[in-house]
Amino acid sequence: IIHVASGAGTGPTEKSAYDAALEAANLHNYNLIPVSSVVPAEAEVRTVDSAPDLGPAGNRLNVVQAAASAVGPETIAAGIGWATGPGPGLFYEADAESESDVVERLERGLEAGRELRDWSFDNEETLVETAAAAPGEHTCVVVLAAYGESEPIL
Repeated sequence: IIHVASGAGTGPTEKSAYDAALEAANLHNYNLIPVSSVVPAEAEVRTVDSAPDLGPAGNRLNVVQAAASAVGPETIAAGIGWATGPGPGLFYEADAESESDVVERLERGLEAGRELRDWSFDNEETLVETAAAAPGEHTCVVVLAAYGESEPIL
């Protein structure tokens, strides 16, 4: 199963806001390994409010990630879109200042990705997280597609 979760967070620094956003998605205790954008044919993609326990803290976890951060006042948005079918599928990620811009970029990216492949796609979904940062406050939004269970890093 690939779990798609999102979160928003604030903190005194950009990294602490990112950590808080990961905590909101329940993915803050892993060493995240970015992967590109292909959904394996046998995978089920499931949107969740927050990721379930995917293994011990400190493990590595493969993810597709969209993230945006800013110091307010500003609105930020990040999202992941995916297209799946009976075979392999695709993820695309985007960030912008508005949800509508993110959705448009995801739709255009998925369309371009589908054109590059001779695969069947019968389902398309998106998940976008937005936040309005208060003046002088570090804010981050994330959307992550977490592939399966975590694995030991050592």
